[in-house]
Amino acid sequence: MIKIMIFGTFDMIHKGHEDMFRQARSLADESRLIVSVARDSAAKRHRGFAPQNVEEKRRAALAAHPLVDEAILGDEEGYIAHITAAQPDIIALGYDQGGEYVERLEEELKEAGLTPTIVRLKPFQPEIYKTSKLRDSGTLPS
Repeated sequence: MIKIMIFGTFDMIHKGHEDMFRQARSLADESRLIVSVARDSAAKRHRGFAPQNVEEKRRAALAAHPLVDEAILGDEEGYIAHITAAQPDIIALGYDQGGEYVERLEEELKEAGLTPTIVRLKPFQPEIYKTSKLRDSGTLPS
């Protein structure tokens, strides 16, 4: 079983996220999808505002999703500890994930003794399916 890990805030689950789950799962024939859910404090630091839904509610919604095998909370500070615990074979980054975390990911994984393959997933109708756009437009995911 190939463990594939993705990361995000997932304040709501929409078709863009579901496409991300499908893309990640398709990276290996027999895959286990682990979704790392940003902690409230980390999401606020990174985005500048707190998620609408608390971390446990977001984690529980993902854990119940049929395309997700496991949903875990990320680290309060940093990110290596929970990746080390999960031991993923593949880390799949969303098309729009960036910043210091992504820039230093490969280097910090190597320092921790981890060597997962890192891939970048493709966008799925980002002009429609982006949480901030859906929230701003008042459109709820179907």
